[in-house]
Amino acid sequence: MFDNTCKLIAELYSPDFATWLLGKPITLTKLSPTELSIEPIRADALIMLQSDEVVLHIEFQTAPDENMPFRMADYYLRIYRRYPNKQIHQVVIYLDKTTSEKVYQTTFTTAKMRHEFSIIRLWEQPPELFLRTPGLLPFAVLSATENKASTLQQVAAAVDKISERRTQSNISAAAAILAGLVLDQEVIGRLFRKDIMQESVIYQSILTEGKEEGGEEKAREIAANMLAEGMSVDLIAKLTGLPLEVVQQLQQQQTKD
Repeated sequence: MFDNTCKLIAELYSPDFATWLLGKPITLTKLSPTELSIEPIRADALIMLQSDEVVLHIEFQTAPDENMPFRMADYYLRIYRRYPNKQIHQVVIYLDKTTSEKVYQTTFTTAKMRHEFSIIRLWEQPPELFLRTPGLLPFAVLSATENKASTLQQVAAAVDKISERRTQSNISAAAAILAGLVLDQEVIGRLFRKDIMQESVIYQSILTEGKEEGGEEKAREIAANMLAEGMSVDLIAKLTGLPLEVVQQLQQQQTKD
């Protein structure tokens, strides 16, 4: 859920991500991974965006992945095969702080091949970087801030100033979800309104997925996945539409297992 939330925000507010990662506010369109190969490609944590001259490949990661260097090299070759004349920029963005050495690996090497890519560890980035632009606001609480509750309060204040209602709802939902990695739901719940979050694309995508794949049973499955990722029961209940008691029962079942 954390990774998919980031993907949605990157797709919706690509100029903000382009400004951050490429240095200029290019409007980018989504590139489907299925366009890169006849074989399936793992797409749950990555998003590829393109303009006429650039392909921006972003990989969002909550936890370290020892296979990341190989995957980035593999993706690069797939992109290059399809778009040999475009500039290719690859960035892995790690969301949750860790001491693992894997989040410092920026190369894939074999006896006769070397591939390099960029890495951003959010907990090392200054919060000011994310407080300037609507699309980046959800990341501020994961940055190098000493007081995460205070930073989230700044994010909420910035969201309140956004005039466009849909943007306000999308950023609210994304900020609330990502804040779940580092803050208690009590703090998050005080700052973001449920009615606004429920208008977001993120919330609607969760509901749509549940309706298309089995109603409440699918919603329970989504809730179980959210619990496994450490999200709070209150926020899960808000996003899935399940009664709080149902989510609490799922949490108890996972604890027993």
